[in-house]
Amino acid sequence: MYYLYSFSLLLTGLLIVNLVFSYQSKHIDPHFWSTLKFQLCALPLFLIANLCIGYGVKFGFRAVGNLIFVLITSKGIEMLISLLMGFMFFKETATWRTWVGLGIVLVGFAVAKGKFQQ
Repeated sequence: MYYLYSFSLLLTGLLIVNLVFSYQSKHIDPHFWSTLKFQLCALPLFLIANLCIGYGVKFGFRAVGNLIFVLITSKGIEMLISLLMGFMFFKETATWRTWVGLGIVLVGFAVAKGKFQQ
């Protein structure tokens, strides 16, 4: 059950963070005061995101027993979310190079998982 808690909390927290920054990149004027105003309004969202990510890592560590593996998994989730945000906000589609890069990351993830279980 900790696996499900960890994954859903990490996904929620990382989605919030990436949504805020993607929205800012697309819709907020890059001048200092407008960016500051947006960031101050987004502080409650960052609080929620930090709690979700923190508890997601905590539950992931309880489930797996290896912090490095949990953090690598969270980075993998964040890369997939980044692809989603690029498509949603900027209508960017992944090229074959992107998929090759993600494949390399997945191979590295499998190697790391096998190495941690020994």
